[in-house]
Amino acid sequence: MANRAQIATNNSALIAMIADEDTIVGLLMAGVGNVDLRRKTNYLIVDSKTTVKQIEDAFKEFTTREDIAIVLISQYVANMIRFLVDSYNKPVPAILEIPSKDHPYDPTQDSVLSRVKYLFSAESVASGRR
Repeated sequence: MANRAQIATNNSALIAMIADEDTIVGLLMAGVGNVDLRRKTNYLIVDSKTTVKQIEDAFKEFTTREDIAIVLISQYVANMIRFLVDSYNKPVPAILEIPSKDHPYDPTQDSVLSRVKYLFSAESVASGRR
């Protein structure tokens, strides 16, 4: 178990969110939101004024914070920074692409699902993973 990724927190970890306002508000109402002493939040609301640079910065911040275990990102937002999402390969925090109200989920664009399908495909089994 020495090789397992550990979350360095006091028996709790956060879920970070990068999504549209409706999705964020729903998750905040469910109790997922957090504001720390430095007034840093665990979410980014993406609207028409949000730049790709802001989304990239939030993604990089959330994936390097030690108190975050999962990053939920709307799939349409993930498509804006697909190169970052596809290149991310750490187990913690886990990246999960979710649908939004205006943009339905498309499993063909989900990089995590693609990796899982590859690992369990007949090609990978036939290539010596038995």
